[in-house]
Amino acid sequence: MTSYFTPQFLVLFLPGSALCYQLVPRRARWAVLLAASYAFFWALSGWLAVFVTVSALVIWLTGLALGTEAARRGRELAELGADRRAVRRLWQRRMRLTLAVGVLANLGILVALKYAGFLAGLVRPLGAVMPELPRIGLPIGISFYTMQAVSYLVDVYRGTVAADANPLRLALYLTFFPQIMEGPICRYAQTAQALWSGAPVTAKQVFSGSARVLWGLAKRMVVADRLNSLVSPVFADPGSYDGGVIVLAAVLYTLQLYCDFSGTMDCAVGMGRLFGIALPENFSQPFFSRTASEFWRRWHVTLGEWFKDYVFYPVSLSGPVKRLTGAARRALGGRMGPAAASGVALFCVWLANGLWHGAGTQYLLFGMYYFVLIWAGALVEPASQALCARLGVSRSGALWHGFQHVRTLLVVVAGELIFRSASAEQGLELLGRATLDFRADSLLDGTVLAVGMDVADFVVVGVFVVLLLVAGVLRERGVHPLEGAWRRGPVVRWAVCFALLMCVVVFGAYGVGYTPVDPMYASF
Repeated sequence: MTSYFTPQFLVLFLPGSALCYQLVPRRARWAVLLAASYAFFWALSGWLAVFVTVSALVIWLTGLALGTEAARRGRELAELGADRRAVRRLWQRRMRLTLAVGVLANLGILVALKYAGFLAGLVRPLGAVMPELPRIGLPIGISFYTMQAVSYLVDVYRGTVAADANPLRLALYLTFFPQIMEGPICRYAQTAQALWSGAPVTAKQVFSGSARVLWGLAKRMVVADRLNSLVSPVFADPGSYDGGVIVLAAVLYTLQLYCDFSGTMDCAVGMGRLFGIALPENFSQPFFSRTASEFWRRWHVTLGEWFKDYVFYPVSLSGPVKRLTGAARRALGGRMGPAAASGVALFCVWLANGLWHGAGTQYLLFGMYYFVLIWAGALVEPASQALCARLGVSRSGALWHGFQHVRTLLVVVAGELIFRSASAEQGLELLGRATLDFRADSLLDGTVLAVGMDVADFVVVGVFVVLLLVAGVLRERGVHPLEGAWRRGPVVRWAVCFALLMCVVVFGAYGVGYTPVDPMYASF
């Protein structure tokens, strides 16, 4: 068992866990979830499960310390005659120190396991003497549960959640197996109590959960695994192909990544429903976006919200940045000044976003690519509005919206070309070849069909993309097809599930000629 998409998981582990959850008394259901979560983690990462255990213990102790300090602060503030301002400053310093210790301890584990080799490679060319570091390996989902751990501590510090006195409940929140591999990144207030309560599961949850898992499985096996046959050879040896094939590979990789990641999120949300847990949605039709910033509000939603709440706002509201904003406002005006100063917080967000995805220069370039685009877009927006008004261009018309959609798709595909590259240098080289060496003849003379996908593969992908587009349009209009199927009765409900299952069985890319890939975001 290596992922959610193996027969062992889908046929044995998931149904067995769900059955045990239903059979045991409600008060013991949390124990089933915790045991299943650690068993899944052990199956994928072995002894590296010790790291998530240590992380949970550190987070629990730090949370208790923060809770104790908050209670003592409250008692001192309640005392008559106390200097309330001095008391607040004193306890704020103490609590910040405690928070820093807990956060740095967990980030230290992440950096040591994921980034130590990368950082050593950056400083060695500068003359620094760095010892060779042992290769320990990465626990599955380490970036995801680290972010959940940090969000819990910050929320306890802010007073938005109470410190949990139960270490097992906190461990379950961090390791719940449907989300441990690729998210979504949950806040403690969203799932911890629901995981612990063991609420009964309804028939509607079983149907919607099962259908959602099958829909995610279809995205993954019908599209993502099939596209890997072309994408992997091109990026493994890009020098053998011209710009036309590289552009096609970038477009197909963008589709592959979406179907892989959103398909895994469908499975995660669906599995959560099988246990009565409502996990947050992580995608909201991102390819309908009209700007790069909107795309990132719709793609990996929980990651973007995490960076907004725990990086962007704290940096924006820090003393130095507030002073910079004031100076920029005076120098550049009330509109341009804050936009210019916001670049500091935006830079921190996209530096962290790039590094979060991986230890490689291509990920740093990917982060800076979006930082420049989004920040520049905010800076030039007033000038763009003025120019359109002067030229009489309607920014609310279909023509302008269509231009925005096409522009955003080009921006996204170029970004994914960088993202999929082996290094920043290769990413820049491929961008250059895609634009300067683009030749359409290689897309029409049979060259593409010799790479890894045949005509039947392209037809299957094309049909499924149409289905994805229809489903996306319905969701944009507030229509949820699975909810409609539920209202139409049991025959329609299970016919939908059977149709999705047959889609996977008949059109799934497996067997001779296909090499299934592990879920892509699990490595981040």
